[in-house]
Amino acid sequence: MNNKPVVIHWFRKGLRLHDNPALLNALEKVGESHYELRPVFILDPWFVKNAKVGPNRWRFLVQSLQDLDDNLKKIGSRLFILKGSPTEMFKKYFKEWNVKKLTFEVDIEPYAKTRDEEIKKLADHHSVTVVAKVSHTIYDLEKVFKANGNKAPLTYVKFQSVVAKFGTPEKALNAPGKLPKQCQTLLLSDKYNVPLLEEMQVDLTELGKELYRGGETEALARMEKYMSQQDWVCKFSKPDTSPNSIEPSTTVLSPYLKFGCLSPRLMYQRLHEIIDGRKHTSPPTSLTGQMLWREFYYTCGAYTPNFDRMVGNPVCKQIPWKVDPEDEHFVAWKNGRTGYPFIDAIMIQLRTEGWIHHLARHAVACFLTRGDLWVSWELGQQVFEELLLDADWALNAGNWMWLSASAFFHSYFRVYSPVAFGKKTDKHGDYIKKYLPILKKFPTEYIYEPWKAPLSVQKTAGCIIGKDYPERIVDHDVVMKENLAKMKKAYQGGKEEAPEGEPVKRKKSASNESPPKITKFFKKN
Repeated sequence: MNNKPVVIHWFRKGLRLHDNPALLNALEKVGESHYELRPVFILDPWFVKNAKVGPNRWRFLVQSLQDLDDNLKKIGSRLFILKGSPTEMFKKYFKEWNVKKLTFEVDIEPYAKTRDEEIKKLADHHSVTVVAKVSHTIYDLEKVFKANGNKAPLTYVKFQSVVAKFGTPEKALNAPGKLPKQCQTLLLSDKYNVPLLEEMQVDLTELGKELYRGGETEALARMEKYMSQQDWVCKFSKPDTSPNSIEPSTTVLSPYLKFGCLSPRLMYQRLHEIIDGRKHTSPPTSLTGQMLWREFYYTCGAYTPNFDRMVGNPVCKQIPWKVDPEDEHFVAWKNGRTGYPFIDAIMIQLRTEGWIHHLARHAVACFLTRGDLWVSWELGQQVFEELLLDADWALNAGNWMWLSASAFFHSYFRVYSPVAFGKKTDKHGDYIKKYLPILKKFPTEYIYEPWKAPLSVQKTAGCIIGKDYPERIVDHDVVMKENLAKMKKAYQGGKEEAPEGEPVKRKKSASNESPPKITKFFKKN
């Protein structure tokens, strides 16, 4: 039993010290009454059982937690890693640590909302004061909802008009300074240290090369690197960036925003400091516009039932997609074996590096759904959830609905070509050669359509189509026309619309065996 009263700040997202109002609220109590601050992060087994998390994202999370622990130590505190369900952890530690107050950041995801209500009831039972603050979005989404007549704005333009009424967002808050000596964290047991990936039994053989290190320190450095390029910031237009450049043509700050290593309010503020008074691009294609897309999808996700699925989702078209996770076309797509090099290279980059350009996501999402394979967007959403470093619940669902023309975007006849689209920005196929080295000796005229190469060319290139690299699994020109007819019928309310009770099947674990191994880690601890 700890005699000194404790204030817990519960990190979930928001893995940072800067612009963290809930953490600062906890420190107010510490400063006033000489309470001890104990920041915690709970490794919740629910996410292992119900969410698909690949090794690249586990690594990014662990790095972010270690960086957070390092930064907390600089101010006289530390991070406490707890392992188990939040309800069980707080039942134990509210009493064991003599906790008087709990602070955390508001989270709009369905599981988080249910979890947080349970924790508030538990806290009330233990006479623990709870304070929740908004900081994962620029705007308070509840205010946006109320300002729009108690409903989510379902178009980007409508969202813009609503938030314009709020004026300039509040400025980002500074990180806290060093704690008074009498309030510094006293419990230094190794029991609560950030675990190594090996300890968590993550399958390290599947880790790609580390390109984007997790953590607040890296997030701030990366942001400033791009903010220093003022002309680039002012001229930025997302459609003009390349989906298949060898080096990323955008900031790749999305993983840091997803984990809350970087405050969206700080980034939005820094962008406005640069563009104010200068000629610049405008939303929706500008960098500020990209930030507002994030806010838009967060608002829709917060107030739309079943936002991450088709059945029971009031904004989503009911379309009779294929829903079997064992479907051979789906399996080929997720493993980068469709026979279309541009599509396959994107999926290989996703699996190995954990990030792909926004327009590359467009290309593979359209290919999977309405463009070529007629597979449910929910299955694609699950693959992105597993493999993307920036897999963000609301954005992932919203973008998949958009690209499948299920919601938000309804020009279903505008289909990305798996051949022509990549050629626009990478004529010689350098991107394909990087991620599909088996094709690196193919002449430029065949790199996007290797099935057209004469056998003599294939032999010279050391890659026989159908043996060393797969035949294309569909003929785009044929299936696209078939799918357009299906989409037209679904849009007209055809009889083939998906009936209630036929949701997409979801496997309990991701591909491979890492989630079951990680589950054992929780059981052991």
